[in-house]
Amino acid sequence: MPAYRSFLFAPGNHARKVQKVFDCGADNVILDLEDAVAKAEKVATRALVVEALKRPRRGGAYVRVNAFGTEFCYGDAVAVVGPGLDGIILPMVESRDQIVAFDWLVGALERERGLPIGGVDIIPIIETGKGIANARSIAAAGTRVKRMAFGAGDYTLDMNMEWTLGESELEHARAEMAVASRAAGLEAPIDTVWVHINDLEGLTRSAKRARQLGFQGKMCIHPPQVALVNGAFTPTETEIAFARRVVAAFEKAEREGSSSIQLDGYFIDYPIVYKAQRTLDAVRATAA
Repeated sequence: MPAYRSFLFAPGNHARKVQKVFDCGADNVILDLEDAVAKAEKVATRALVVEALKRPRRGGAYVRVNAFGTEFCYGDAVAVVGPGLDGIILPMVESRDQIVAFDWLVGALERERGLPIGGVDIIPIIETGKGIANARSIAAAGTRVKRMAFGAGDYTLDMNMEWTLGESELEHARAEMAVASRAAGLEAPIDTVWVHINDLEGLTRSAKRARQLGFQGKMCIHPPQVALVNGAFTPTETEIAFARRVVAAFEKAEREGSSSIQLDGYFIDYPIVYKAQRTLDAVRATAA
């Protein structure tokens, strides 16, 4: 499985940034047609993004289109669905109907263009109070969506919240994203960006907290953020070593007829073993 620790944004109309963004170490890149592009340039930027998707690269290539209710969303999708596109980031998703309709549109474009049906990943960003309230129905809509993302900038604006450095005001929304994803059988969600680009310690705290709450990765807006985000969502050497010892010890115990053991003062049973196996799976995905 590919890794989804980091998603680095680049404005689609900024040629120099687009050229360099795939070499910044992110697991995935998001070429932006939405907030980073002025309204007057949105249509012209589509061709620049499509051209960028044709170049050799490392990692996944996503495009953030404009929101479903805008005049640009349909044209964005028509322009970018094609060879070289790994996925689409759909912002401001607030209802099941929106994601179902957009999934249908992308599927129709895939059929029309001879692409594998369902091959283009779709990641909805949940970033309003209504979106969080409907997160469970969005996740369970029965579309191709494998993972969702949380956007705190628009969420705190919509909710009239202050987005603080400690981010305690985001706890409920993050928890709801994690529960909605798990209940629908989706992968763990992707966390919001960190807007304080010079506060790398704060970024690390934010990423680690998101991981503790069940997220698998984080969106980035500045290249120096990528390494820290990758590190926060990568198991440490200590965690890896402990996971290997847990799995080995439990396999031995099972062969001897036991399903619970003690290891280094920890009580080990199946949930702990499954968590250890998940840690080792994450290591393999990162290595791949």
